[in-house]
Amino acid sequence: MERHFVQELDTLKTNLIKMGSLAEQAIADSIQAFLERRKDLAEEVVSHDQEINSFEILIDDQVVDLLALQQPVATDLRFILAATKINSALERIGDHAVNIAESAIQCTDLRGAKPTLDIAEMARITKEMLRQAIDGFIHNDAAIGRRVLKNDDVIDELNKKVVHNLAEAMHRSPDRIEQALEFIRVSRNLERVADLATNIAEEVIFMAEARVVKHHAAE
Repeated sequence: MERHFVQELDTLKTNLIKMGSLAEQAIADSIQAFLERRKDLAEEVVSHDQEINSFEILIDDQVVDLLALQQPVATDLRFILAATKINSALERIGDHAVNIAESAIQCTDLRGAKPTLDIAEMARITKEMLRQAIDGFIHNDAAIGRRVLKNDDVIDELNKKVVHNLAEAMHRSPDRIEQALEFIRVSRNLERVADLATNIAEEVIFMAEARVVKHHAAE
C-alpha cells in the first residue's frame, strides 16, 4: 500500500510538471506570436489549449482519489493541497495564453505601431517568473519561490504604465484605438499570468516549509 501511494504521488507530480511545461510553452508562443505578428503561431496556441484542460481534469481526479483513499498527512498532504491550487493556476495560465494569442491574431490584421518596449519587458519578466515558479515546484525549493514573489510588484507597475501610456495614445490618435485596446488586453493578461505564477510560488513555499505567505509575501 505504501509503495502504491508513493507511486501515485510521483505520477501526480509528473503530470503537474507536464502541464506546467505545456502552460509555459503556450505563454512563450503566444508572446512570440504577439510581438512578431505570427498569426500561424497564435492559432497553434488556441488549438492546443485543450491539452492543458485535459491535464486539469486528470489531475483533479488524481487528487480526489489520493485524498479519499489514502488519507495523507503532513508533507504528503501539503503537497496534494498545493498540487490542487497549482493545477488550477496552470489551467488559467493556459486561458490567458489563448487571450494573448487572440490579440495577436487581431493585431496581424491591423496596421500601426509595434508593441511598446514596456510590454516586451513585461513579457520577458512574466515568462521568467513562470519558469522559476515551475522550477521551484520541480525541486521543492522555497528560495526559488521567493524570487518569483519579488517581481510581482514590478509587473503591476509596468502594467499601470502601459495602460496609462496607451490611454494617452488613444486620446491623441483615435484611429489607433482598436490596436491600443488589444495592447492593453495583452498587458492585463500578462499581469494576470504574473499573479498566477506568484500564486504557484506561494504554494511552493507552503509545500516546502509549511509556511503560508499569501497576502503578506514581503514578511
